[in-house]
Amino acid sequence: MEWTDRHCRYLHRLFSPHALLYSEMIVAKAILRGDAARLLGHDPSERPLALQLGGSEPDELALAARAGAAAGYAEINLNVGCPSDRVKNGSFGACLMLNPSLVADCVRRMKDAVPIPVTVKCRIGIGEVEDYGFFSRFADAVAAAGVDALIVHARTAILGGLSPKENREIPPLRYQYVERLKRERPALAVVLNGGLSDPIAIGAQLARPPAGAGLDGVMLGRAAYHRPALLAELERSLIDPLWHVPGPAQIVERMVGYARQQARHGVRLHSITRHMHGLNAGRDGARAWRRFLSEVATRPDAGAETLFAALPLLETGLAA
Repeated sequence: MEWTDRHCRYLHRLFSPHALLYSEMIVAKAILRGDAARLLGHDPSERPLALQLGGSEPDELALAARAGAAAGYAEINLNVGCPSDRVKNGSFGACLMLNPSLVADCVRRMKDAVPIPVTVKCRIGIGEVEDYGFFSRFADAVAAAGVDALIVHARTAILGGLSPKENREIPPLRYQYVERLKRERPALAVVLNGGLSDPIAIGAQLARPPAGAGLDGVMLGRAAYHRPALLAELERSLIDPLWHVPGPAQIVERMVGYARQQARHGVRLHSITRHMHGLNAGRDGARAWRRFLSEVATRPDAGAETLFAALPLLETGLAA
């Protein structure tokens, strides 16, 4: 939430033509009662794109899913893995794992409402409840409802005492739960999330047994955000060996055109460049690039062409 907005997704699509990108989690009620066009709006170049929903009312979720399908989304994802207090107080997110029958009802209603895949993102456990039996029973409930894939953040969710950031780092990763689920339920599409950042390790999760875990996909979050070139590396290693990993200067040239277009709709440059700090990660000039974005691109009068002034930083690390 507040990370993978439409500007972030436009940037990430430049690195990978085939990765399935996900929206921020959007509350179903907000789509039905608020500005749905703004919430669901995206550039067609972002596709294939999945809409991630939050909610616990089957009828509301079905209507929101229908709106997402009509807007061009390729998948509807119900998030029952988010551990924030705001989500808990709204009776959706990770707390719903304690009510698998309700999650199953939500899946059924959304499946009936849309012709596109309906998936669920979850954790392996919640609070003190962390055992494979709990996780597998939850998986069975949503599988029986016809879920098209289960996306698993392989940590338990601690709803009291840990912040959302800490929930992404402190509970131990237990990939073995996800791998076992796939072995025991080969017909269920299972996607692994959490702590993945190395292309070789990611490839091992996707490789067929006995060489790998045989999972159906991986979901990347922070690793792709902080170093988006990872998406291009995976595009090349997993999908298209001829794919050229675009350089930072190539990306900037494309983003300048996008920023010009967005400026006509009143979007400030900073709303776009705040997602570009990782563009030069691991290269000479990375620190100077981040400083430029923080100090120059944030100015109210900064225009799209401002980014051209930073191109020397991407190649040499010297001040522009």
